[in-house]
Amino acid sequence: MPQRFFMIILILLIVFGGGYYAYQQLIPPVEQNTGGPIYSTQPVIRGNISVGVDVTGTLDPSSGGGIRIPGSREYSSSSVEYIIDEYLVEEGDEVKKGQVVAKLRAPNLKIQIENLEEKLQKDKEFLSELTDVPVDQVNKINPAQGITLRAPIDGRVVGLDVSEGGEMKNGQIVARVVDDSRFKVTAKLFPNEFKLIKDREQKKMLLDFSQFEGYIEAEIVDINPNPVLDVKRDSDGEIKTSYVYWIELEAENPGLAYPGMALRVGIPGIEGNEKNVLWCWNQTTVDSFIKEERIISKADGLATRVYVHEMELVKKGDPIVSLSGSDVQELIQEKLDEIQEQEMELRQLYAKYGELEVLAPMDGVVAGFHRQVDETVRPGDWIGHIYNTSNMVMWVQVDDIDVLYVKQDAPVRVTVDAVPGEVFEGKVTRVSTMGEDVNGIPRFGVNIEVKGGPQLRPGMQAQAFIDAGSAENVLLIPVEAIFEEDGKPKVEVLNPDGTLKVVTVELGLMNDRFAEVKSGLKEGELVVTGSSADLLPSQHIKSQDTLLPSKPGDEDQNGSEQNSRNEPVSN
Repeated sequence: MPQRFFMIILILLIVFGGGYYAYQQLIPPVEQNTGGPIYSTQPVIRGNISVGVDVTGTLDPSSGGGIRIPGSREYSSSSVEYIIDEYLVEEGDEVKKGQVVAKLRAPNLKIQIENLEEKLQKDKEFLSELTDVPVDQVNKINPAQGITLRAPIDGRVVGLDVSEGGEMKNGQIVARVVDDSRFKVTAKLFPNEFKLIKDREQKKMLLDFSQFEGYIEAEIVDINPNPVLDVKRDSDGEIKTSYVYWIELEAENPGLAYPGMALRVGIPGIEGNEKNVLWCWNQTTVDSFIKEERIISKADGLATRVYVHEMELVKKGDPIVSLSGSDVQELIQEKLDEIQEQEMELRQLYAKYGELEVLAPMDGVVAGFHRQVDETVRPGDWIGHIYNTSNMVMWVQVDDIDVLYVKQDAPVRVTVDAVPGEVFEGKVTRVSTMGEDVNGIPRFGVNIEVKGGPQLRPGMQAQAFIDAGSAENVLLIPVEAIFEEDGKPKVEVLNPDGTLKVVTVELGLMNDRFAEVKSGLKEGELVVTGSSADLLPSQHIKSQDTLLPSKPGDEDQNGSEQNSRNEPVSN
């Protein structure tokens, strides 16, 4: 019994003694903590910060299409066949929409078109001249109406040489249409008269007709400065010679003047005084009207209708005479039929001629051709493929944290390992509003549009940086220095005397290392990123490879080690 009691007492002593020893080792004496905690700090620096998300994905073309022979696909015996003459581009070449990528050939097609165009133009011109209808309107001609000759200008019909029912010959002058509103006169002046109008720099002359009262003012339009020998007989029959000067005049017709009418020409007095007119010695006559056109029959036939009378006023395009007959109708109808047939044939040939070039359906890069040169193809056959590299797309996924930084239309910088040194611009075109679970992590899809180039290929691996914002030359602090209190971001600032103060800060951009400080701190101030007070009581004691920490008296270097973390490079 005493031995058993002794064993119990021994066990209790061991338990209490071991517990006390452990307590002494784990809990340092109070006097060791009187020096206060050791702080880890970082200075407030000035530098640049950028915020964004790095993603990886593959490039895909935004659009693509096939290269095909022009025309609709037909398998009848009459369908057109072409031969691939040559390819103008190769696999990997960049092309533009509408660019010719291949040429076809169809024997003798070009010569057929040229010959038919020449014949068609001649037939239209002939029918146009025959009917006095513009070339571009010959298809509207009615053969039953025959040929209608029309006034070529505004004016008065003179010299009408046709009557209804009369026979007309090809090339016959039917009439003349004259614009009698103005007429011209050629006058000859003696040297003294010529000198007078030159010295006065005369611009106007006066005309005097014996048939009506008053004078008509005429404009000098041309003066021949060279004298001309004039020969004529006087009243006694003797030949007289002299030198004269010719001048040409134009005047408004009062309504009575006509070619051949006699008149005299006068030089107005000073300031146009009609009482002091100097009348020239030589009389003259009206030469002609200013405008005059002939109407000529263009075919043999009968005059079925005459629309005007001699001296009748007409407008340009007014009918003068209609020419008809079986010969005329047959001629017109024959030419019309020929023209219509030629136009239809020409359209068909042009359709084939236009299909001799194979065009790129879009901007892009040629993926390749699968038909050979000199191979026979039909309209609608596929001969190759093209894809667009100017606008590539990427589809990537981001987690539920990074998706907060990804915004619609955010700029993106894209690099491709296969194209070193090149940076391609892009933008976010769509961000999924709902995530999906991928191995237990919420993932959100992001579509990126990339402005590419001909060196890119579908399937290339690309890295993209989605820019969420950046700032230059701003105040920066480590993110571990920031804590939240009362719903506001704050930091602890270490004063020079070793005391701390809590400062409320306004933050801007923030990435995984640094945060932009907009207000609350100054450059160079020390912010607390950690302290020894945050450690367990024994964590400041070095380990000596024993189960228990070393004694409180051992040297502690923990604070200096925390201050050795890397800092960003300031500007």
